[in-house]
Amino acid sequence: SFPTDSEDLFGDYDSILGDSSFLAKLDDVETSIRKQEDLGSAPHHSSDTRRSAKLNESCRENNELTDSLLTDCLNHDLLIHLPSSQLVLQQGVSDNCSPAHVETTSTPVVINSKRISNTEKDRPASKVRKSITDQLKQAMLNNASAVGTISKKDFQKEAVVTKEIGIALQAENSFNSETDLGPFFGLPSKVKDLIKKLKSIDDLYDWQKICLNLESVQQRKNLIYSLPTSGGKTLVAEILILKELLCRKKDALLILPYISLVQEKVRGLASFGLELDFMVEEYAGSKGRFPPVKKKARRSLYITTIEKGHSLVNSLIETNRLDSIGLVVVDELHMLGEGSRGAILEMTLAKVLYISKETQIIGMSATLNNIGDLQIFLKADNYTNDFRPVQLKEYVKLKDTIYEVDPKEEECFKFSRLLNFKYSGSLQKMDPDHIVALVTEVIPVHSCLVFCATKKNCENVAGMICKYLARDFLRHKEEEKSMLLAALRSSGNGIICPVLQKTVPYGVAYHHSGLTSDERKLVEEAYTSQTLCLLACTSTLAAGINLPARRVILRSPYVATDFLKRSQYKQMVGRAGRAGIDSMGESILILQEKDKLSNLVCAPMENCYSNLMHGEGRGLLSLILSLVGLNITLTLEKMREFLSGTLLGVQEAHVSPDRSLVVLVEQSVEILRKEGLISSSTDGQVSAILHITKLGRATYKGSVDLTYSNVLYRDLSKGLEGLLLNSFLHLVYLVTPYDMVPHCKPDWMIYYTQFAMLSSAEQKMLAALGVPESFLARKAAGQSVKKAWDLEVASRLYLALVLYSLLKETDLWRVSERFQLTRGFVQTLLSSSSAFCSCVLHFTEEMEELWPFKALLAELTRRLTYCVQAELIPLMEVAGVMEARAKQLYNAGYRTLTHLANADPSLLAKTVENLFKGQANQIVASAKMLLQEKAEALQEEVDDLLTKPADLPT
Repeated sequence: SFPTDSEDLFGDYDSILGDSSFLAKLDDVETSIRKQEDLGSAPHHSSDTRRSAKLNESCRENNELTDSLLTDCLNHDLLIHLPSSQLVLQQGVSDNCSPAHVETTSTPVVINSKRISNTEKDRPASKVRKSITDQLKQAMLNNASAVGTISKKDFQKEAVVTKEIGIALQAENSFNSETDLGPFFGLPSKVKDLIKKLKSIDDLYDWQKICLNLESVQQRKNLIYSLPTSGGKTLVAEILILKELLCRKKDALLILPYISLVQEKVRGLASFGLELDFMVEEYAGSKGRFPPVKKKARRSLYITTIEKGHSLVNSLIETNRLDSIGLVVVDELHMLGEGSRGAILEMTLAKVLYISKETQIIGMSATLNNIGDLQIFLKADNYTNDFRPVQLKEYVKLKDTIYEVDPKEEECFKFSRLLNFKYSGSLQKMDPDHIVALVTEVIPVHSCLVFCATKKNCENVAGMICKYLARDFLRHKEEEKSMLLAALRSSGNGIICPVLQKTVPYGVAYHHSGLTSDERKLVEEAYTSQTLCLLACTSTLAAGINLPARRVILRSPYVATDFLKRSQYKQMVGRAGRAGIDSMGESILILQEKDKLSNLVCAPMENCYSNLMHGEGRGLLSLILSLVGLNITLTLEKMREFLSGTLLGVQEAHVSPDRSLVVLVEQSVEILRKEGLISSSTDGQVSAILHITKLGRATYKGSVDLTYSNVLYRDLSKGLEGLLLNSFLHLVYLVTPYDMVPHCKPDWMIYYTQFAMLSSAEQKMLAALGVPESFLARKAAGQSVKKAWDLEVASRLYLALVLYSLLKETDLWRVSERFQLTRGFVQTLLSSSSAFCSCVLHFTEEMEELWPFKALLAELTRRLTYCVQAELIPLMEVAGVMEARAKQLYNAGYRTLTHLANADPSLLAKTVENLFKGQANQIVASAKMLLQEKAEALQEEVDDLLTKPADLPT
């Protein structure tokens, strides 16, 4: 008969999942044994025989001690009511606890973060001493298979115990999965399959396997690893990010140098996020939420630019959530040495190091001469390898001779070949450097990059090459090139660049910042698909998106008027050789003379130095302001302690030889005090407590440059006195970036013409700001102006008129033509303004008196970010979808984010012209990820609303 409700199946025996259970006590004893064994198993050298013998003796004593403890435990009264299988176990353990069964331990070997003793490694599996839990399981299995005389009550008890053991085993497996989920470097095989499917990578390079198995990686130490360009650095970082998200269940932060790289990486990893159930969030330009939405169910990978990464870290510190970031990965770590952006990167990493001791930092860097300084700063190990998937041969062209770069030679060069191109007189005059001959050796079958010193030179070189190419080039991929021209024309609303119109039919184009975002994207995609076989480009291409080539030609050793740095040279030539396509890559540097050549080609790499003192110490001022605002350090003493852990602290003797950290801190605090950004409770005292002012808080939370914080506050306050609300012009002026003003000199005739087209209210607004019609009329006529006018305000208003025209017309080409500006400059002005508008919005949120701007600037930020017809904005929110592509999608019937997220990639690729299947997959995946992100944000709001307050009065 079945037991009644009142019958206790176990008597006095508790559930084995409870704290007082038998298995729990066994686990406690087992843990005690392991701890004592670990104490006696510190690694030692085999040569130290006496020490080894002493250690083994100690281990033997520990085993005897723990086994006796175990025997005492097993003789406890608790055994009275044990099920029969556990009684069998008890007898087995008692037998094993006899001296004859005591086995010595020896030095453990660490393999994949698991401890295995040397003797156990070599000993047959059957003789390895089993854990208590394993013996319990084995005894139960033996008992279950044996025919015994067990009472029904005992059988029922044991059935429940067995069920609970299953639950315990499941819990144990779940616990282990936090650090090890499978055979692919601790990740499931599914990750390896996804890498093969989405990246077409079948196996890792040997160096990648070595790097992923480094002790520093296994023990989660900070690491800097350096390899040549195209060596496969990024994949290692991505695998480590996946381990953090899936195994340790922590968020990860990936910092990249450029917006284009952030967008590319968001698109590339969105599919991984959907398959492996984590979020991929974009923080670039004006995109990103501060602080990020707190998610209960899923982890997030934040992909950010340097500036947005700093703002994100600040917001997490402010909300005490920095420990949610388990891993920070920095690409191009050597950018620490590059101006104000290097200072921001240094601030970010210094804060993470100081506050979150559990957060791991991984840096990918070019080879540096003083990598040791970065190691000290990041408390990191270093891994360096010179691996390249494709062999690179470097050459130098001097007049008619090609020399191979060979560091072993006395002058670093050895003769390779003599050029004997049969040039006509006109061609020799047009192309004295033989660029046409050098490129036709590889194109159109292979690809070629020609790096030029200036943007104008790129266009001239592209045009010159096409002028002398054979007509056969026109027939190569003719249909694909026609489609590219149509796409370029569509992106310009019917207008196409005359240079590209001439060069694209030959498979040639130029690539520099003068292109619009749409044009740049189309050119990059066409080059990747081999529709284009040659790009004449500036150095920015080498630092940005990865576009490799069979041959790379450096037109001259200059970037603008500056002689090439060795790191820039290495980055450019590193684009030579396409993995999986080319058997080798080659670079040719064209020179007129040998001066400085050895320094460029054969000298060691440059040093990387802190830039906190860049621009009269603005980086240091910003850092100290945010440290006070975030309550990280509030005294001069603590400030000095923090700074000693920065790269500036490591390199103090070199970067600031005249002033110590003590002096730098005191001087910086005094400057901030005079600017009204901080105050102190007791002036002049070392122990004075520093406090941030409202203006100081607004400045650091808005990421506003300290140079402009007071000016911005004054302009915004003055703007409120007569804010023009029936036009965007006044608001646009207030968010026109101050640092763009020096880059544009107004054309006064155009200025006057545009002024005349404004409404009377808008003209009055300009006059109130200091630019009346009379002033513009005199400037346009070329007459002198007697009264002192603020030309900086006038220039800023001119840029505001450019932006205002863009918002009204959303046609970048026509606006560029009207103001006689390059479309690339107008594009840069637009993206800078949207980012600055976002900064000003956060600035005004901290100043009560500026409250009207909060709602106004939120909408303006959105408009400036996309600057397209309103119906296209939802589609352009998807990473990498530019205006031209958004129009194509909209016309094809994909009119909302939901449409795009639910689209069939195959159908999408067939429907939309010039869209490849891989690109369609990325667009759909990015749309799904963005939709999930928005849904989770809304769900978090719902949860917060429905959550019972913790401080509810009772």
